[in-house]
Amino acid sequence: MKKIIKNGTVVTAADTYFGDILIDDGVIVMIGVDLDAEDAEVVDASGCYVFPGGVDPHTHLDMPFGGTVTKDDFETGTIAAAYGGTTTIIDFCLTSKDAPLSKAVETWHAKSKGKAVIDYGFHLMIGDVNDDVLFELPQIIEEEGITSLKVFMAYKNVLQADDGTLFKTLLMAKEHGSLVMVHAENGDVIAYLIDKALEEGNTEPVYHALTRPPVLEGEATGRAANLTELADSQLYVVHVTCAEAVMKIAEARNKGLRVYGETCPQYLMLDQSYLEKPDFEGAKYVWSPPLREKWNQDVLWDALLNGQLQTVGSDQCSFDFKGQKELGLNDFSKIPNGGPMIEDRFSILYSEGAHKGRISLNKFVDVISTASAKLFGLFPKKGTIAIGSDADIVIFDPHAQRTISAETHHMNVDYNAFEGMQITGEPVSVLVRGEFIIRDKQFVGTPGYGQYLHRKRFNQPGKLPIKDKTAGGVF
Repeated sequence: MKKIIKNGTVVTAADTYFGDILIDDGVIVMIGVDLDAEDAEVVDASGCYVFPGGVDPHTHLDMPFGGTVTKDDFETGTIAAAYGGTTTIIDFCLTSKDAPLSKAVETWHAKSKGKAVIDYGFHLMIGDVNDDVLFELPQIIEEEGITSLKVFMAYKNVLQADDGTLFKTLLMAKEHGSLVMVHAENGDVIAYLIDKALEEGNTEPVYHALTRPPVLEGEATGRAANLTELADSQLYVVHVTCAEAVMKIAEARNKGLRVYGETCPQYLMLDQSYLEKPDFEGAKYVWSPPLREKWNQDVLWDALLNGQLQTVGSDQCSFDFKGQKELGLNDFSKIPNGGPMIEDRFSILYSEGAHKGRISLNKFVDVISTASAKLFGLFPKKGTIAIGSDADIVIFDPHAQRTISAETHHMNVDYNAFEGMQITGEPVSVLVRGEFIIRDKQFVGTPGYGQYLHRKRFNQPGKLPIKDKTAGGVF
């Protein structure tokens, strides 16, 4: 059915204007004023912003970790994402060194089939580069459209790859048009510090942060950037938390390197003191990299504003406090790493960013949607409101006031990391390819409606233009 969204203020990464949007067969076919079309449903967006749907480049749904599995799967996780204004996610396929890459892809297709209510794609973890990987990868990129590869520089003896694997992955990515993502922490030193802390009887959640100091995130980020320069490839640093890592990304971009950075709402709003909460409450805030001292928040906001960081992902990875986080009750290293973030990413960035004037409305759209769509081969199908783009649209009330709480969220987890936070602005209705998933704050979608996205190859050849040595180049 045709739809016309009328009387809203349309906001993209580039423009803000009053106008109507005509949708037909899931696609935006016309933008103008006083639009009319026979047999079209009229959707009144008076007093609201009309944003492109959020693109979350970093989720972990139905993922095994530390002897347990994340609470949110592709059904509950994508329903929560839709409530929060996200219409596209990219989830991580975890691979095993003793199994073909294709096996991981098949596994993640099985996890998501018939469950997702919004559109989704996959990143692919690379843990080793051998003849089998070199043979398989081009086929997976071409047939599956998985054009981003993840390398862990941490989680020694579990997920961590060595520098040789990272470098060979960067070379493969340059050859095949892929973007390499890194979890940038020095896993070898972290392993030593964890062992030392436990030997000394330090088992509380705060030692998760104290054994993963920011200098080790900065060191790994700089090392990855240097290898990217040597390979003449491209790099995306996930979940940046601290000044040390931002500085290394800015230095790389100032040199014209194709290096990009992501942060997350938890690092913009929470700090290391949350890990010190008594009665093991600090375990709720255990994820990696850990929360940092509060002053780093200003550095991250500034980095989003000036282009040193380009995107905000959720790093959704939910575990119940009761029964799952409690696995590390007497040993912080056994607390499952991760938190529930997928639902509140969009609204927190609006409330704390655009509403409070830290970033502009257009920058908000860029970091919450457009930049990720561009980097991960989805633009302009996703990430903008334009003729020919998918009608992934968020009708957003900028005046609504609400309090974040586990009692009202839609994630399948027993706590909310932002419990009690007062925010301004929330999605009223959310459409994916022209169909309502959320309508008047009620879920009206269908599990299985979400489509798997075959993504384009990374297409930003050459070096970045260097405009401002303080801004870390431009995106």
